[in-house]
This record gives sequence, C-alpha cells and structure tokens, in this order.
Amino acid sequence: MTATTSTVGTTPSAETYDFPALVAGLERYLKLRSIPIGMKRFRQREEMEAIPRIRRPETALTLDQVVAQSRQLGWTIGVTMDDLAGPQCGVPVGLHARTAEWLSGEAMEGVWYGTRADSAAHQAAMDAPEDGLYEALAVSPLTTGRLDPPDICLIYGTPGQMILFINGLQYRNYEKLDFTCVGESACADSWGRALKTGKPSLSIPCYAERRFGGVADDELLMALPACYLPQVVDGLAALHKNGLRYPIPGWGIQSDPRPSLAVSYPGRQAWKEPT
Repeated sequence: MTATTSTVGTTPSAETYDFPALVAGLERYLKLRSIPIGMKRFRQREEMEAIPRIRRPETALTLDQVVAQSRQLGWTIGVTMDDLAGPQCGVPVGLHARTAEWLSGEAMEGVWYGTRADSAAHQAAMDAPEDGLYEALAVSPLTTGRLDPPDICLIYGTPGQMILFINGLQYRNYEKLDFTCVGESACADSWGRALKTGKPSLSIPCYAERRFGGVADDELLMALPACYLPQVVDGLAALHKNGLRYPIPGWGIQSDPRPSLAVSYPGRQAWKEPT
C-alpha cells in the first residue's frame, strides 16, 4: 500500500504527504483528543539536532514521556540514548542493541515476571527494528512537516475510534490485521512492531505508558507508516457517506435492529424476518 493508491492528502511524490489535510480528515471523522504525531530515527545525532525548533530534554525521560510531550503539548523533541531512562526505552526503536544482559531479563525478574526464564522470554518476544543502528530519534506533530516524512505515525484513540480507523483502512485493499501483546513494554507492540514490519500495529498501552506517558484508561495506540494514512482517510470518508460515523450512536439493547440495518443495507434481504 503506497501513497499513490489514494487521493486524500497525497502529492505527486510517493514520499511526500499533505499532513495537514490528513490530520484534518482524521480529526473530522474520528474527533481525536490528542495530536497525531510522527517518529523518525537518525543514524547521526547531528541530523536530529538540525531539525528546526527541536527541543532537547533537560533530564532523563522515558520514551513514553517524550511521545506524550509531543502528542499533548505539540512539541518537537529529539533524544539520544543518553537522554532515556534505560535500554528498555531504546531497544524497541533501534537506539540500543539487544545485548545479552538485556535479553537475560534480569531487570524484570520478580517485578513483572515470576522467574528469570519468564522474564527472558518476554524480552525475546519484544518486536524491535534494526539493532542499535541509530544514534537519535525525534517526535513531532505530523502537521509541522519537520520529519519529512516520519518513519511511523502514532495515533491515540478510544476503542470506538480505533475500530473505525481500522474499518477505514480496510475499506479498500482489504487485509486481515493481526496485533500482538507482550504485556509490559507494550511499546514493542506499537512503535517497535511498526518499525520492524512496516505494518499497522495496534497496542494496549502498558503500565509504564500510562504512569509516565499520560495515556488514559480508555486509550489505545495505533502505530503505522505514513503511506497508510491516505487510505485510512479515504475509507473513513466513504464510511461517513454511508452513515457509519463516530461517535457511534447507541440503538438500544431491546430495540428491533432491523430499521437501523435497513438504512445501512438498503434493499438487501440479509436479516431475519419476524416469525
């Protein structure tokens, strides 16, 4: 799926996107509560530091906090491993290698997992891209255009928003989507998996993302390459035209559903007639 398969938010180059138009579409059809952002890795820190109006942390942070500052405050922020609280933040984005010490699971033994073997199995299960090949990373609101383009986009939303986001993605070029859950360190299920596979990756944000990254109880996270966004927005527009919109209005758990179904599926005898 490339930018050229869709019309909304694209320009002639397959690597260039009209992010203001794409974000406006997402906000129109999904009524998002926080800013859609992008994430990009850099082989050398000087490339990250050259981004216009880049902020640098003044204290150690988790990557969850860095992402939160961008999506909630609208900041463009750059980090290296020296800025992050530990390797668990760096491995899922390729800033830190999967060393023998990290793979051992010692740090999580007896905290999140009952044995060293359980903890090591968790570490091994975490999706991560290239092994420590990058020196720096930046996050920025998509509408700033400063990452030109990002490696992946991060969209936060409620379960209701996320299922319609996926419905929009699947409206054309249908593909069944599979998602993973490693438990704690769920950033591996979102940005780690998306960076590794190039596929849309939905996650249930973990304890750390909620404690340090300000993720709300009712939020999920979708990470995906920018090339999917035009297809999502086009699909959402088609669903909206069909009356399938967010917020999803409740019909009532004891009401006859057929009048509602008849609107969505006009002239189709797919529903049981009364006996």
